[in-house]
Amino acid sequence: MVNLRQPRDIAQVLLSVLFLAIMIVACLWIVRPFVLGFAWAGTIVIATWPVLLRLQKILWGRRSLAVLVMTLLLVLLFIIPIALLVNSIVDGSGPLIHAVTAGDMTLPDLAWLNSIPLIGAKLYAGWHNLLDMGGTAIMAKVRPYIGTTTTWFVGQAAHIGRFMMHCGLMLLFSALLYWRGEQVALGIRHFASRLAAKRGDAAVLLAAQAIRAVALGVVVTALVQAILGGIGLAISGVPYATLLTVVMILSCLVQLGPLPVLIPAIIWLYWTGDTTWARCCWCGAAWSVRWIT
Repeated sequence: MVNLRQPRDIAQVLLSVLFLAIMIVACLWIVRPFVLGFAWAGTIVIATWPVLLRLQKILWGRRSLAVLVMTLLLVLLFIIPIALLVNSIVDGSGPLIHAVTAGDMTLPDLAWLNSIPLIGAKLYAGWHNLLDMGGTAIMAKVRPYIGTTTTWFVGQAAHIGRFMMHCGLMLLFSALLYWRGEQVALGIRHFASRLAAKRGDAAVLLAAQAIRAVALGVVVTALVQAILGGIGLAISGVPYATLLTVVMILSCLVQLGPLPVLIPAIIWLYWTGDTTWARCCWCGAAWSVRWIT
């Protein structure tokens, strides 16, 4: 018996493939705004899952109460600091831009140079010679670049709305994952097992342990260093301490440490003549470097 194969309609096949491709692209386009928030939520939930289980035991085994407490903690750790950062930018950007654009910024006297042994008097005299030869002209040339840079940084605050949207999605997804975490983990492990049997399940467990280790090792260290550095900046009177603390958190997260923020702050303190707090901040920076190494 001879089986005759039906000829395929090439146009129908192409249209089917095109329709599937369009559907895939449309689905990805719809899901795209939620990917970042879901990734944050997954990382946070994996890292803090043991904390949720401990809270559940403390709160009479009620998962709903534990989820509520964890959500409130996430609000305190993410939403409130961002709100304080935005408020600090809004309050401080106006006077800063006005001082830069209006020409109110002048070079300081740097009287503290005289306190440096041996070379202090020469440095002070050289600095004043520079001022006498055209310190105002130097400041006039530098001021446009300072104003442009400051305006650009302030303008980036317009993107804070998108960031807040991702934070809101992160809170929503975190609450859902806290509520149904066991079922989601079981589904992921089952899917990985279907792909690579025991190796797939082991890879999922290893990924969860790696995320938790990174969160505890990197994030906690970054938060501790940045918070201590921010407290030191606030006590020493450095302006925009809240903004600089957030910058320190980002710097510590990318493994640069707090020095990219602390060193300019120390230079500014010496620049304004506050040598006591400058030395204190320098000791704190040295302790931070020693702690890292």
